Amino acid sequence: MTATEANRRLNELAADKELPLAVFHDHFIGRPGGVVIFFAETPEERAALESPALLDGWEVEVRPLVFSRNPAAFDEQISFTLRQYRGMDWETLQREQRPSYGDPGREAETASEDADQ
Repeated sequence: MTATEANRRLNELAADKELPLAVFHDHFIGRPGGVVIFFAETPEERAALESPALLDGWEVEVRPLVFSRNPAAFDEQISFTLRQYRGMDWETLQREQRPSYGDPGREAETASEDADQ
């Protein structure tokens, strides 16, 4: 499938209200596809992730996380990792105005990095 189609399907997956809450998603460069992190609180919600028809034919892995068991804990784990292992502050990084590299829209549509930027 094309990167554009993969991008569309991944976005639909993240927006699907029949699935658990998607707290993060991004698209791959170099290969159509991406990653979505869901907040799956119950066994029924976890089971719903194991059979999304939207991704028929895709390689799908469902893996529970150790520390990031809810959206607030996911955010806290980002903060902890930055602080503990890199000596950085998450709140400061969130306020930084970093330059944009590449063309994210084109990269999502093509699954290739924009070398012109």
